[in-house]
Amino acid sequence: MAGGAILNPTGGGKEYPGKMTMFVFLACLVAATGGLIFGYDIGISGGVTSMDSILRKFFTSVYRKEEDTSTNQYCKFESQLLTTFTSSLHLTALIASFFASSVTRTLGRKWSMFGGGITFLVGVAVNGAAKDVAMLIIGRILLGFANQVSRSAS
Repeated sequence: MAGGAILNPTGGGKEYPGKMTMFVFLACLVAATGGLIFGYDIGISGGVTSMDSILRKFFTSVYRKEEDTSTNQYCKFESQLLTTFTSSLHLTALIASFFASSVTRTLGRKWSMFGGGITFLVGVAVNGAAKDVAMLIIGRILLGFANQVSRSAS
């Protein structure tokens, strides 16, 4: 049973000697921002994948199916490529979660956070400059890895 939030009324617990430093505060802020971005991505990727300009450029089969009004459009997003694009970030974060603690243990928190930030920037740049679906997926893979490593370090 979870009871970590319950305080001991007798005060018999050990006092933790750690202090709130600016580095600890910023590390927690970056970790919380990483979680926020991860959740924000879930909402944004759904909106982006329904934009006509994105569908026309990267997912033409889905775009053509969307224009067809002769049938029910309930399952219009049944493209494996679109599903791969959407889930690649989350799948990479799942796989990276198995290795993120080892990376943090080896490099330390500071360098893990720095590496995660750089990887995040590279992933955003790849997604922003994407010319095809492969670049979109590679960018999202980098974002998933960066998110998990940064969260593990904090």
